[in-house]
Amino acid sequence: MHPKTTDVFIQYGTAGFRTKANLLEHVVYRMGLLAVIRSRVKNGRTIGMMITASHNLEPDNGVKLIDPDGEMLEQSWEEIATRMANVSDNDLESITGQIIKEVNADMSLKASVYIGMDTRYTSPRLAAAAANGVIALKGTPKEFGIVTTPILHFCVKCRNDNTYGAPSEEGYYEKIVGSFKRIRQKLSVSGAYNTTLYVDGANGVGGKKLNIIKKTLDGELDLMLFNLGGNGGKLNLNCGADYVKVSQRVPVGVEHVPYQRVASLDGDGDRIVYYYVDNDEKMHLLDGDRIATLLASYITELLGTCGADQLKLGLVQTAYANGASTKYITEELKIPVSCVKTGVKNLHHEALKYDIGIYFEANGHGTVVYSREAKNTLKKIDEDGDAEQRKSAQILLDFIDMTNETVGDAISDLFLVETVLCARGLDITGWENTYRDLPSRQLKVTVQDRNAIQTTDAERRCISPEGLQERIDEIVSEVNSGRAFVRPSGTEDIVRVYAEGDTQESADKLAEDVAQVVRELAGGVN
Repeated sequence: MHPKTTDVFIQYGTAGFRTKANLLEHVVYRMGLLAVIRSRVKNGRTIGMMITASHNLEPDNGVKLIDPDGEMLEQSWEEIATRMANVSDNDLESITGQIIKEVNADMSLKASVYIGMDTRYTSPRLAAAAANGVIALKGTPKEFGIVTTPILHFCVKCRNDNTYGAPSEEGYYEKIVGSFKRIRQKLSVSGAYNTTLYVDGANGVGGKKLNIIKKTLDGELDLMLFNLGGNGGKLNLNCGADYVKVSQRVPVGVEHVPYQRVASLDGDGDRIVYYYVDNDEKMHLLDGDRIATLLASYITELLGTCGADQLKLGLVQTAYANGASTKYITEELKIPVSCVKTGVKNLHHEALKYDIGIYFEANGHGTVVYSREAKNTLKKIDEDGDAEQRKSAQILLDFIDMTNETVGDAISDLFLVETVLCARGLDITGWENTYRDLPSRQLKVTVQDRNAIQTTDAERRCISPEGLQERIDEIVSEVNSGRAFVRPSGTEDIVRVYAEGDTQESADKLAEDVAQVVRELAGGVN
C-alpha cells in the first residue's frame, strides 16, 4: 500500500515534510504509522496530522505531526520521522519494529489520530494515505476535512485537555469568536478606529473559514473578504501573508482604498500581516513585529490596571525581527526580549518560560501563551479585586480565551489585533506611528547543499563555511544602521538572506552583496 516511488531524500524540517505533492504519498502513509506509535508512547493521547504546505504554491504539499498539547512534534522525533520516510519498502516493516522498540511503545494501547487538510487538490488523496497508515497499525483516525492548521492544533489540544474547549471546528468558533464578541460588547468604538477590515484570504482555507465566521459577528467587525479561491485565483500565488511580507508588494485580487487596513493571511491560516496603501499607492507593511508590540503594550497596560504587574511578561523574537521593534520593546515598553533560532517550536518553548510569553516571527506567525499561575491570578482578581481591577481582569480573561495558545493562528491573531485597535481608538496609521521600522530586504539563494551553512547565536552568526561571516561583517560595516545574516532553509536547498539599512536602497544593496558572497562561498547554483 502506497509504495515508495522515488529515491529523493526528504527531511522532516521545522514545519514537517514539504515538497512536490507527487513525491509525498508514501511519506504521508508512513507518518500515519508514526502517529500511531507516538500516540501509544503518549499513553493513547491523540496526535494530529496536518496535510499542508502552508505558504508554498499549489503544486507542493506536506505533512506535519502535532503533539498532544497542540504543539509541534517533539524535536527528537524529527530524526525518527526522516528515517521512516526514506527507508525502502522492503525494510519498512523491520524499521517500524525497530522504532517501536527504540521508543518503548506499548502497541496494545488504543491510539487516536486527528487528520486535517488544506484546500490543495492533492490534499484529499494524501489525507486518505494518512488514514490508511493509522489503520494499518490499528489506530483510530478521525478526519476533519478542510480546516486551518491552527484549528487542528486547537482540536488536538482540546481532545487531550477538555478544560481548554470542545475538540471540533464549532468548539473553536465558540471559544475564539465568542470571546471576541464578548470583549467587543464591553468596548465602545471610538477615536480613529472603524470596524471595516479588508482581508486577503490567499485563496486558501483561512478566508473560507472567515466567510463562515463573518455571518456570526453581529456587526462587531465588518469583514470585506478577497481571494477566497474562486474566480481562478491560485493558492498563495501573488497573494497571502508570505507574498506581501517577502515581496513587499500588495496582493493581486484585493480592492485597495487609501488608508484602509488590510489583513493578509497565508494559505493554511497560521500567519497574518497587516498593510495599507497611502495616497501615492505606496504600501505600508505592519508585520509580526508590529503585532507583537501592539499586543504586548495592551497586555502590559491591563496588567497594570488590574494590579497583576508581578506577573512576568516577556517577548520572544528571531533574528528576522526588525531592529527598530526590538529597540522599542526594550527601551519604550521596558519588556524583556529573548532571541531564538527561527522555527515556531523554538519561540513557543522560550515563551513558556514567562508567566505571559508573547512570540511572533516577523513573517506574522505567532501567539501569546499564559501560565496556569497567570490565569489563576487573573481569576482571583476578577473575584476579589475592586471594580476597576475586575473590569481589566475580565477583559484580559476574554483576551486569553480569544487566543489560540497552541500555535500561531491568523484568525485568532486578527481578532486580538482588532480588539486592541478598538480599545485604543487607533486606525492603522496610529498603530504604525508607534515606531519607525528600519528598511529591510529578504532574498533567497539556491545552493547545492543547505547543510554547508552552519550558524550560531540564534542564527545571527555563521560558523561555516569558513570566511563567510568575516565577509558579511565587512559588507555590513559600510552601511548606516546596517545588519545582515544568512541561514539555511529548514526544508529545501536554499539559503535565506536578511538585510537592514537606514534606507531601502542601502538595505536592497546590502542584501544583494551578501547574497553574492553566499553564492561564491557556499556553493551557489544559478
